[in-house]
Amino acid sequence: MNMQKYQILVIDDDTNIGQLIKLYLEKEGYGVKHFLNGAEGLNAFKKQQYHIVVLDIMLPGMDGWEVCREIRKISDISIIMLTAKGEVFDKVLGLELGADDYIVKPFEPKELLARARAVLRRYKGGAEAGKKAAFKNLTVSLADYSVIYCGASIDLPPKELELLYFLATHSNKVFTREQLLEQVWGFDYFGDSRTVDVHIKRLREKFMEHNDSWQIKTVWGVGYKFEVK
Repeated sequence: MNMQKYQILVIDDDTNIGQLIKLYLEKEGYGVKHFLNGAEGLNAFKKQQYHIVVLDIMLPGMDGWEVCREIRKISDISIIMLTAKGEVFDKVLGLELGADDYIVKPFEPKELLARARAVLRRYKGGAEAGKKAAFKNLTVSLADYSVIYCGASIDLPPKELELLYFLATHSNKVFTREQLLEQVWGFDYFGDSRTVDVHIKRLREKFMEHNDSWQIKTVWGVGYKFEVK
């Protein structure tokens, strides 16, 4: 992968951590911009195209939650949130607001690099990228990361779309949370299975109406499946 073209926006009020992230990712070939507060970071986001936002939760003034909400109003860019607490509440809230991933401080730079690589896989060309999953009232395409539901375009964050696509292209097959983490987030994902639950919840909320031919079903004690009726 030629990473030189990929741009990462880092918003973290800790100068040392921000500079460490910047230096490490630039060494790997990424373009990186670092801002110390949410308002400046959000303003920078609106002025330039980025491929990933690395967003700290505890920021002065506009915190990470608010920045995440504002970004999600205008973009489906991949957001990796940083949390110093590591509590389940923080992780789940971040995911429910639209984040794709999270990292608990302190972390190794190589962990962030692994997360960035996993996120950027969606920009690589490949045989799968030209495929579509099509059902009644639903078309999911990895070619342009689009979803058409009941004739209307639905904006989904990258990981929600990838999860929906994977389940839809393996309809009526049950997957455990661990299998979904492996297939959708990748072998280098460091998170826990609660991530899958949050993404499934968000997908269900968006596809509840006018849907009588398929559903994302919970198989108790096992995992989830895309059930075609």
